[in-house]
Amino acid sequence: MMKRIPLIGIKALVVCSIATVLSAASARRETPLVKAVRNSKTAVVNIHSEKTSYSSDTVFQSSKGRKVNGMGTGVVIDERGYIVTNHHVVDGVDLLRVTLVDGSTYEASVVSYDRKHDLAIIKIKPSEPLTVMSIGTSSDLMLGETVFAVGNAFGYEHTVTSGIVSSLSRDVEVNDTQSYYNLIQTDASINPGNSGGPLLNLDGEVVGINVAIRAGAQRIGFAIPIDQAREVIAELISVNEINQTHHGLVSQDIKTPNEKKLIVQGAETDSPAEKAGFKEGDVILSVGDVSVADRVDFERALLDKKPGDMIEVKYKREEEEIVTNLEVGKYDPSQVVRVNGDQVISRRSDKKTSTTLAERIWDELGVRVTPLPDNQTVTQGTIYEGGMRVTSIRAGGPASRGGIQPGDVIVGLHRWATVTTENIEYVLDQRDTLKDDSLKFFILRGRQPLHGKLEF
Repeated sequence: MMKRIPLIGIKALVVCSIATVLSAASARRETPLVKAVRNSKTAVVNIHSEKTSYSSDTVFQSSKGRKVNGMGTGVVIDERGYIVTNHHVVDGVDLLRVTLVDGSTYEASVVSYDRKHDLAIIKIKPSEPLTVMSIGTSSDLMLGETVFAVGNAFGYEHTVTSGIVSSLSRDVEVNDTQSYYNLIQTDASINPGNSGGPLLNLDGEVVGINVAIRAGAQRIGFAIPIDQAREVIAELISVNEINQTHHGLVSQDIKTPNEKKLIVQGAETDSPAEKAGFKEGDVILSVGDVSVADRVDFERALLDKKPGDMIEVKYKREEEEIVTNLEVGKYDPSQVVRVNGDQVISRRSDKKTSTTLAERIWDELGVRVTPLPDNQTVTQGTIYEGGMRVTSIRAGGPASRGGIQPGDVIVGLHRWATVTTENIEYVLDQRDTLKDDSLKFFILRGRQPLHGKLEF
């Protein structure tokens, strides 16, 4: 005799079966790409810019121009608001706004840039720590490997496109003044607005910085390999340049498919690094609470430190882990230093030590300056965090010939911000390394951003 199954049991079986089907469908849909996008998108930012376009290129742009809106993408490299993007995204802009994935918007300032390699660092002041992008390596990329891009494509924020690695080591000439070498080619759609954003692998790790497209082609885009980009980024966030502080560690990034590490090559004589006991071959593991995979991590861990501050550094020597304290020093670009006792690195100044900094600026630039008061609002709403107010001009000097006037605020020279007289000193010390006989300057006259050249 057949027995009847209770109706409630049938209902339970049906519900259970539906739940199983739905669970299986979700598992199939949650592909590695979906997971990688979810894990990486919070470290991608959308960039909107405003710049002034002039009808002619005069020595000093003092005429009113036409406002032009631009867009790009950035990658968070430090939770305090440091972001990497392309230089061409921020070149000559008057205003930068950064939008996070949660929709919050912040004004940004340009910290430093490298025109040749088309990379720049910008900074925002977030209300809470940002998510730092997971860094991969471009050393093991495979032809045909799945990659994806996240960016501000045509202003459509956080657009995701996917494709493959189409080729490696591409050299691309964009125009007479901009060429790229050793790029990653991908057929993941790269559009205007994607510039500066990440190219990622299926582990959600950035393997390239999107930089260019082939005009007139379909799905031919290019990215700077991340290993190559990180070497430039380390220079752009160097504490020597940004904070005028000093550690003296000479190191090299090692990037392979199996490991990412920072190897000590030596320490400058009498530097904080030498006093802390670092030796050639040491592997830096962490600085403070920052785990170190390369020189970018080492530099950013010291960004908020002042001369005299102590920070704990953990490193590995052979098989032993050692903890030491590094005392941050003040950067002196006029010093001549030695590494490992014999290799000379010159950071020289031709000026006599008895010459005061104010007199040096007067002699070389023909200008006297004073810092802006803490409550000065002239730079608010701009990409600049501060500047130096011009108090007097030497007739016939470079500043006078360039069109600078008393009352102007010098906010940048070449590619460096000028918030203090020490910042200006740093630029003057770098003049020997600049190939051009002129020095580009950026000022605010009232609220109007202007730029020109100082001829020497």
